[in-house]
Amino acid sequence: MNAPVEPAKMHDCRDAFVATLEQLGAANADIVAVCNDSVGSSKLAGFRDKFPERLINVGIAEQNMVGVGAGLANGGKIPFVCAAAPFLTGRALEQIKADVAYSETNVKLVGISSGLAYGELGATHHSIEDFAWIRALPNVPVIAPADRIETAAVIEWAAGFEGGCFLRLSRVGVPDLFAENHRFELGRANVLRKGSDVTLIANGTLSYRAMTAADLLDAKGISARVLNMATVRPIDTEAIVSAAAETGAIVTCEEHTVFGGLGSAVAEVVVDECPVPVPMKRLGVPGVFAPTGSANFLLDEFGMSPQGIADSVTDLLKRKR
Repeated sequence: MNAPVEPAKMHDCRDAFVATLEQLGAANADIVAVCNDSVGSSKLAGFRDKFPERLINVGIAEQNMVGVGAGLANGGKIPFVCAAAPFLTGRALEQIKADVAYSETNVKLVGISSGLAYGELGATHHSIEDFAWIRALPNVPVIAPADRIETAAVIEWAAGFEGGCFLRLSRVGVPDLFAENHRFELGRANVLRKGSDVTLIANGTLSYRAMTAADLLDAKGISARVLNMATVRPIDTEAIVSAAAETGAIVTCEEHTVFGGLGSAVAEVVVDECPVPVPMKRLGVPGVFAPTGSANFLLDEFGMSPQGIADSVTDLLKRKR
């Protein structure tokens, strides 16, 4: 009898974020953290204990928080400005636009508990518009790592990157998808699985679900390529064009509204760069306020369970034929 398959170990990407930040902080005294009374949810207690003079807690004042981060950057520091993603992006969007993007300051914006991660707290706490808001701004790369390994690589990259960026982290557990030696490259997608019939493009918590959906499709004789598109802006145009040409169909999956996010960014490339029409399906929150419920429940409800993704692929391939 075969031994039972061990379930994949799930990891909270916030743990990788703070572990990497503490390592970087030990090597570079210019690295500081700024938060909005979110030491607990940002998991910054260890950083605070190691470097008490380098954690600035501004209280529940997100607009001030981004301004403080910009001021620290202008003073030569490398600030990681951390807050719950809906409040960092929604409340402080003007400051992000003026003090980070327009002023080209070296501020690392870290949106914690993004997407539907605060599911039980309802629509006010869902962060399903942040890709759209931030990717509309010049000078601010938008990045959503898929697992703890990519998260650590992204934080290491951000500390060395001269300029502002928005890093979108979830609290929903995900398994490892990358090897421990993975290095992040801005604007470069990663092929998690090769395939020839359709391409699944995802990031954040959805990359794992896309991989599971690919397994389900494989059992039906459908070969699905899986692209982890961690960088929403700048988008990997070459990978998208290759996927369109080589597989002939694309399904995007994101923990975000279908308006203005990853799916929209991919569709823009397909329209601009692909001479032959390519059938596409954008999976996400369909332009509504998401209700209350756990993140996993809500993703399933919006058609982004692994089976839901696989079913969308099957429907899309009928158009391809």
